[in-house]
Amino acid sequence: MLRYCTHCVMPNTKPDLSFNEEGVCDACLSAEHKKEIDWSAREVEFRELAQKFKNKSASNYDCVIPISGGKDSHYQVYMARKYGLNPLMVNFEATLRNDLGRKNLENIRQFGDVIEFKKNPDAYKKMCLEGLRRVGDHEWPNHIGIFTFPIRVAVQFGIPLVIWGENSQLEYGGPKAARMKNVLDRRWLEEFGGLLGLRVDDLVGAQGLTQEDLISYFYPSDEELKKAGIFGAFLGYYFKWDARPQVELMKTLGFSIKEDGPVEGTYTNYENLDDAVVAIHDYLKFVKFGFGRATDHACLDIRNKRLTRNEAVKLVTQYDGKWPHIAVAEFLRYFALSLEEFDQIVDSFTNRSLFETDADGSFKRDADRSLIKRYQNYSIEAQREPVAP
Repeated sequence: MLRYCTHCVMPNTKPDLSFNEEGVCDACLSAEHKKEIDWSAREVEFRELAQKFKNKSASNYDCVIPISGGKDSHYQVYMARKYGLNPLMVNFEATLRNDLGRKNLENIRQFGDVIEFKKNPDAYKKMCLEGLRRVGDHEWPNHIGIFTFPIRVAVQFGIPLVIWGENSQLEYGGPKAARMKNVLDRRWLEEFGGLLGLRVDDLVGAQGLTQEDLISYFYPSDEELKKAGIFGAFLGYYFKWDARPQVELMKTLGFSIKEDGPVEGTYTNYENLDDAVVAIHDYLKFVKFGFGRATDHACLDIRNKRLTRNEAVKLVTQYDGKWPHIAVAEFLRYFALSLEEFDQIVDSFTNRSLFETDADGSFKRDADRSLIKRYQNYSIEAQREPVAP
């Protein structure tokens, strides 16, 4: 049975999410735990980390920071500079970068030097389609790239410190082993990095892809990592992570939000701004698990006391899982797919226990092409087990 956290609006269909006896999810429990953290002591830890890895001779960069140009990467490089570090920013090109993404990526150059990975479009498109058809995520090669290419750069440049942003497992919920871990390494990537069980090796030979095509997607060897002394830390371990005040701060430094309305698939306008088709990724999450980006944002806003649960329910009902018209049109054009082909692939990953179907097994859709959920009740009372007389 589909059940929702009694504090936020996250369902039990989220992979690896657990609930306590009161029905509260582990992401909400983690948010409460963050209130007990001595953030002043964590800041001291970060100062010590910065001093440890500071290149005293100024003969090399002090750290590598993976960036997209978005709110998080702006904040990461801002904080690195604030604590005396000279970062080398490394960008793995977005799947289909839009004008706002280009503007923000240009803005972030004020903080230092940038290396950008400009992907081979033919090989990358093949990887995207393989990811879409095999695991229901066309952004799979992007997930590989953003976690792997910066580490390759760090190894090749001999820069041991890599500073990531938030620990997504801590902020959004997930296994305790991932939430409590401050270091992003190969194991974290393979277990919690969104690879969905697919590995780069699996794509060698697919659609003519060769190992040479995939060089930058392979994680460095353990020997290379050890020799370079690579240490990948989450900034969110040292400083309390809260996107909204961070966005307001970054706007004073030139970061641009989406001014003409919310991002497709949610009610906010400050995240996923750089890619014209990222809403497809969020929609596929919705069809698999019954929740999307609006649920993620609503849960964070509840935990940070900006929304009540009832207010969040209304927003999720309005925005979550709606058919992404704009992104679908761009997606079909870019990947040269027909709507029929796209629907067939998406339907193959859609959870039949969560969405209504016709007598012939076809998924029911409303007038806007959005799927119709079987379970709509977010009520806490409706989730309680009946009490025996």
